[in-house]
Amino acid sequence: MQPDSQFELGSFIDEHWAEKLGSISHEYQALTQAMLARILPSEASGLMLEDMKESLNRGAQALAGNPQLLYSAQMRLMQDQMRLWQQTVQAFYGGGDSGEAVIEPERSDRRFRDDAWHTEPFYRYIMQQYLLSSRMMNELVEGIDSLTEKQKLSLEFYVRQYMSAMAPTNFIATNPEVMRLTLETKGQNLVDGLKRLREDLANSAEGLNVTMTDREAFHIGENVAVTPGEVVYENELIQLIQYYPTTEKTFKTPLLVVPPWINKYYILDLRQDNSMVKWLTEQGHTVFLISWRNPGVEQRDITWADYMQMGLIQAMDAIEEACGEKSVNILSYCIGGTLTASAIAYLTSTRRARKVRSVSYMATLHDFRDPGDIGVFFSGKALEGIERQLETDGYLDGRIMSFSFNLLKERDLFWSFYVNNYLKGEAPAVFDLLYWNTDGINLPAGTHGWYLRNMYVENRLAKPGGIELDGVKIDLRKISTPSYFISAKEDHIAKWNSTYYGTQLPKGPVTFVLGGSGHIAGIVNPPAKNKYGYWTNDELPDSPDKWLEGATFNEGSWWPHWQKWITDNGYADASKQVPARKPGEGNLDIIEPAPGRYVRQTIHEVIGQPEDDGEEADSRAKEVD
Repeated sequence: MQPDSQFELGSFIDEHWAEKLGSISHEYQALTQAMLARILPSEASGLMLEDMKESLNRGAQALAGNPQLLYSAQMRLMQDQMRLWQQTVQAFYGGGDSGEAVIEPERSDRRFRDDAWHTEPFYRYIMQQYLLSSRMMNELVEGIDSLTEKQKLSLEFYVRQYMSAMAPTNFIATNPEVMRLTLETKGQNLVDGLKRLREDLANSAEGLNVTMTDREAFHIGENVAVTPGEVVYENELIQLIQYYPTTEKTFKTPLLVVPPWINKYYILDLRQDNSMVKWLTEQGHTVFLISWRNPGVEQRDITWADYMQMGLIQAMDAIEEACGEKSVNILSYCIGGTLTASAIAYLTSTRRARKVRSVSYMATLHDFRDPGDIGVFFSGKALEGIERQLETDGYLDGRIMSFSFNLLKERDLFWSFYVNNYLKGEAPAVFDLLYWNTDGINLPAGTHGWYLRNMYVENRLAKPGGIELDGVKIDLRKISTPSYFISAKEDHIAKWNSTYYGTQLPKGPVTFVLGGSGHIAGIVNPPAKNKYGYWTNDELPDSPDKWLEGATFNEGSWWPHWQKWITDNGYADASKQVPARKPGEGNLDIIEPAPGRYVRQTIHEVIGQPEDDGEEADSRAKEVD
């Protein structure tokens, strides 16, 4: 039978669609060229994949040895799938409401907030099928009892990564928002998304560093890191910034801020309305801050002891030159706090403990017995791969560390951006915190490999004499310096119940406070916001859970509580204030204005690799065309 009209593709795809399909094809070819150039993983990545394979194989063997667990989970899944299927058929052919869902996403799961997931039978079915499969996988892993604690933690992590990657939201055809947008824009979202993916791939070291914000919207020293100050000292590793006072008088004892060197210091000086540095000057402190260098291959041999000597100790010596004070109060953060504890233990063993009047640790691990998910990256073959990469390159590319940290909260810090940037083709929002999060720092081989093995693997810092620095065995139990610990309840990098174990080590007076929120927001929590709250407890039982049971919740920021602690105890003595000190008034000359040169060093500049906007891959794609 002859049809009235011959089928033509053009009747379904107009010229606009045809143009977009051509653009998509072009972008896809360019992306393919870029991926082919990276097809062979580095040795570190290869060993990480081996670690994942071994972990999943151990899990499969454990399930094979527990058939009852596997049978029970599968039977529950089959029963729920049957109910789901019946509901879906009724919704498609019977019309009306299909009844209560077999399974619903958790309230905190933002992936399925679009109405289509709950009102359209097709998407409702896909969502519930995925949630049922995820629940079964979690139940199987949770029910395994033949693995060690570390093996089970590793298995849980890898299974979670797999299930997060397989979410229907991550695929064009099974994401209703993406499908609507594709039809509305005639595919322009996919053209833009492929281009963004190509650019991000070109600027990634290992894995994929998704763009989280508009990086052109921020400039260090102009709209971030703008608290007035001067660089008054520098060496190969640090620049020391002294900030201008904002009060007529200041406490006699200066305050030294020791930030982490995995990211840059200006997390503590983002905007003027949330800057901890600015707030500290307003409380009457003479504030000094260490700005760490972004190391390259030339710094490969810098050690943990060098970070201590060239960082903290030389900074304290410089502060004495600037102010004439022989002691300081120290406020430290994350790995900067771990180094600070090492330095104070070293000073204690060398009879110089009086150089530090008090020490505060923000989200800091001293006892690494339970580091959480991050420990997966630093054990077995994964650590072996990192150590080999460090030996080859002389440093760990900071983009690799950033990618690893993002996988600790992969839904929020990876896949949400993957969907928005690459499937929806949207430009990332302007957000200073995310700008800082992607402005990484390299980690020198001589320090980082030692840190991972001695802290995360062997937990030597918590052992008496477990670590030797410049020929001196250190012991945190000998520290008598008054200590203030502040941790964050939802911290995914330094788990609060793990940081709590650090309170059991020093012999001096210890105060522990637990803030709300996570590793960043729980620490950078200015009082004016009146957010999150914090818990206090004068007792320090041996268990973090016991501490929390007896703790009292307080509204607002922990910052005023810390200020009260440091002043009420006389570590910053209100009765011994001095005329406000300005940079350059002491024996140290001003080198350059804050924020200085070191904080402006990007990874691309340090390793001599220009940022790629995808043009090189674009030219290769044109050659293929």
